[in-house]
Amino acid sequence: MATEEPSKKRKLQDDDKPRKKQKKQKKVREDEGDLDVEAGLNRAFGRMDGQLLADHMAQKTQRFGTDLSPVELSDLYISANSIRDSTSWEKPRSLENLPDFLETFAGESQKIDQAPKKTGAPHTLIVAGAGLRAADLVRAVRKFQKKGNSVAKLFAKHFKLEEQVAFLQKSRTGIAVGTPQRLIDLIENDALSLENLKRIIVDASHIDQKKRGIVDMRETMLPLTKLLCREALKARYTDDTAQHIDLIFY
Repeated sequence: MATEEPSKKRKLQDDDKPRKKQKKQKKVREDEGDLDVEAGLNRAFGRMDGQLLADHMAQKTQRFGTDLSPVELSDLYISANSIRDSTSWEKPRSLENLPDFLETFAGESQKIDQAPKKTGAPHTLIVAGAGLRAADLVRAVRKFQKKGNSVAKLFAKHFKLEEQVAFLQKSRTGIAVGTPQRLIDLIENDALSLENLKRIIVDASHIDQKKRGIVDMRETMLPLTKLLCREALKARYTDDTAQHIDLIFY
């Protein structure tokens, strides 16, 4: 028995030693190779057709909508034929290329620098993930602004909801740039009219320094899908009449 005691003691000492924590391997994103942080772009979106975008949006909605019922999730599904294919656009989806992109996908049927006669009823909505990014987008499309046609700034940063309601009630605007939740609030306040809307541009390719875009964060992705899937909009993506809306991911 005496010979066993030292070995027992050693075993106890070994058990008392702090074990080295194994480093968790960081999960690599599927689109890691497409993330250009310097340019602030996720280049994968440029290759996604309607079906790939529909699948991508559905996956993100399921990931962030864990508290939603199956019925609620299905209500937030955007079908492939609801999304206009923009894979023919070969230039980087950067701020400086946005005006050319808008003109290309508007076609000859409508001039981007013209505003509908009705106040607060833009023909184009550009949806951004954050106020600072929305401000950059406003500057990028300012070339389309002229007397009697303002680019509407519809995001929370530095702007109160009441101020934006008043602006929309008195101003004609062709292009409105906003964040998802603020756009929802303005629609529900009857300040932002969808009557003349021809296209929604989702600023999907932009990423921040942490490689996150509008669909990569719960606080922007869920309001985005709720905005895009509003009853007043959803049916019009596949409508063949003059009420049709192009849903385009930039």
